[in-house]
Amino acid sequence: MKKILITGGAGMIGSNLVKRLVKEGNDVYVIDNLWRGKLEYLNDEKTGKPIIDLGTRFFNIDLAEQGKADEVIASGIEYVIHLADIVAGIDYVFGNQGDIFRQNNLINTNVFCAVRKAGKDKIKGLIYVGTACSFPLTRQNSLDVIPLKEEELFPAMPESAYGWSKLMGQLEVEFLEKETEIPCCTLMFHNVYGSPCDFGKRSQVIPALIYKAIDHPNQPFNVWGSGLQGRAFLHVDDVVNALCLALDKGWGHGWIQIGPSECTSIKEIAEIIVKISGKNIDIFYDTTKPEGDKARSADFSKAKAILGWEPTVKLEEGLKAQYDWIESQL
Repeated sequence: MKKILITGGAGMIGSNLVKRLVKEGNDVYVIDNLWRGKLEYLNDEKTGKPIIDLGTRFFNIDLAEQGKADEVIASGIEYVIHLADIVAGIDYVFGNQGDIFRQNNLINTNVFCAVRKAGKDKIKGLIYVGTACSFPLTRQNSLDVIPLKEEELFPAMPESAYGWSKLMGQLEVEFLEKETEIPCCTLMFHNVYGSPCDFGKRSQVIPALIYKAIDHPNQPFNVWGSGLQGRAFLHVDDVVNALCLALDKGWGHGWIQIGPSECTSIKEIAEIIVKISGKNIDIFYDTTKPEGDKARSADFSKAKAILGWEPTVKLEEGLKAQYDWIESQL
């Protein structure tokens, strides 16, 4: 049994990870300020009751505030899995770049400071979650996709402040590991989808399109950008598998990219969602809206070699499950 703290543990990735780790017999604690996460995401699907004791193992803390996590992390926590950050859909990310950069740097450095204070005698490992958005724009500005490799991170040139803030976190983790000898691991996730998820104004592309399809014809099925832009979409179940494998095998290997080698266009995603809906929906591509990086996919050979990880959830199956979940919420 491991005593594990998950920051951002009431979000999509965090809540699924909490459930997996609790079922495996671990003692799990959660920090979340509920900006996007929800307490009900921590409920067991069968019983409807929280999977952890919310009175003693959940902490509503804003990690951007200095020192707020110190006491929790120093209370006997053995492993910290740091998922918490500020992120949302492309309109929010590019409309709030300064604030996102500032808050994510504060969140990261405050968590790392608390880990540093607790020291290697208490903390057995820190897992930090990075992002494929930290890769250089020059490797993501073409539709001719060559899978990204970890060694291509530098010279750095992320497109967004979000990508920069997450990259700064990766560098700080490296310094922390060298200076404290606390084992660390950074997993760089590509575009994660699944449930439970936010499908409101701050939602990312897949839940946003699913909501539009479900609500059609009350609203048009508009897709931001040309639809040609593509991503390596990664189901949350595969993300949880990667995190659990990293707890056993990820220490001391630097940055490990987690994502499929296939790049799927937003056009393909939109068409699959329309097919799942069973509705006669016309797709409109709004080229006046931003579409972000042109395309990317992952060379996950390092993850396979070190963790034994590879993606397992087929895209259409994952999209159908997320469609059904969002529909059930409405």
